[in-house]
Amino acid sequence: MKLFLCGDVMTGRGIDQILPAPCDPAIDEPWVKDARDYVALAERKNGAIRRPVRPSYVWGEALAELARERPEARIANLETAVTTSDDREPKGINYRMNPANVGCLVAARLDCCVLANNHVLDWGAKGLAETLATLRRAGIATAGAGRDAAEAEAPAAIALEGGRRLLVFAYAHESAGVPPHWAASADRPGIARLPDLAAHTADAIAARIAAARRERDVAIVSIHWGPNWGWRVSREQRRFARRLIDAGAADLVHGHSSHHPGPFEIYRGRLILYACGDLINDYEGISGHEAFRPELALMYFPTLEEPGGRLLALEMTPMRMRRLRLERANAEEAEWLARTLARECGVSLSRLADGRLIASV
Repeated sequence: MKLFLCGDVMTGRGIDQILPAPCDPAIDEPWVKDARDYVALAERKNGAIRRPVRPSYVWGEALAELARERPEARIANLETAVTTSDDREPKGINYRMNPANVGCLVAARLDCCVLANNHVLDWGAKGLAETLATLRRAGIATAGAGRDAAEAEAPAAIALEGGRRLLVFAYAHESAGVPPHWAASADRPGIARLPDLAAHTADAIAARIAAARRERDVAIVSIHWGPNWGWRVSREQRRFARRLIDAGAADLVHGHSSHHPGPFEIYRGRLILYACGDLINDYEGISGHEAFRPELALMYFPTLEEPGGRLLALEMTPMRMRRLRLERANAEEAEWLARTLARECGVSLSRLADGRLIASV
C-alpha cells in the first residue's frame, strides 16, 4: 500500500487571495491587516503572480509527482478553516479559505483532510461546521474534528480496492498551541484534543483503534504537536508514538506542526514522522527563520506491507514554494534536505539523480 502524506496545507490568507473567490482580505494580526500583503511579499521576492489563478495552481509540480507515484490514498493536515464565518477567535492569527475555493483541495484529489490542529476553529463553531460540510460535499473525508467528541474521535475510513480500508485517527496537543476550550465534548463541537502524552492516553487511543479495526485494515494516527521551529523531538513525544506502535495499534504515526521538515524514525519496522513540515503556506518573503530553509518542503510516499503495516519503502520528494506555487527543489536544495535529515534522524538517505530521497529501511 503506497500512501501520500504531507504536513500542513495552509490555504488561507495569501493563498486564498490569489484564488478565484477570495474572502474579505481584512485580517487582525499584530503587524498585518490585509491578507493581500502576503501576496505582495511573495511577489517582491520571486516575481509577479497573475491572478486569479486556477484552483490547481498552488500544487504546481506536486501534481505531476502524485500522478507518477500513484498513491492509493492521499492525506494532508488542512490547517485552515474553509468558511466565510466572521466569528473570529481572538488569537492573533486566523486562517480561512472561501468555500468557493475548495477546488484547490479537490485538484490534488485528497482523500482525507486532518482537522485536529490549532487553526480549524479560528472562525468559531460556525466556521468549523461550514468546513466539515464543504469538505463533505467535495468528497473529502475528515478526521480529528466534529460536531461532538464522538465524531471528532472517529476515524476517517478510506475504502481501497479489494475491500481494504485505511483508518485515519487524528488528534492535537497543547504543545502546538491548541486552546483547551477547542476540545470537543459530548455537547460541544471541536477537535480531538489530547489531554496529555501519558501512557494511559496512548492506551485509550490504542483501544479505540482496536475497536474500529477490521482484518486487513491499516491504521494511521495523525498528531498535531510540537513547536513551529526547531529540530528537537521531546522525550514525551517519542514515548507516546512508540507506545502506539508497541500496542499494535498504529501502523504509522503522522506528526505535524513545524513549519519545516523535521525528524522521523523507523521503529520496530513502523514509520514515525514526528514533524512533516508545511507543504503549502504563504510564508514566502517572510524573514526570520532562514536557517531552517522554510521555503523547502517534502512530499512523503511510504509503502506499507499488507497485512501488517510494516514499512517496506520510504520515498520523499523535495519541493519548494515559489510565487505561492510548489516546484521541484533544485539539486542544492535536495542535498541540503538529505544532509539535514540524515543528521537529525540518524537514518541513511540516498538521493536519486532527479532529487528524490530514499530512506534505508
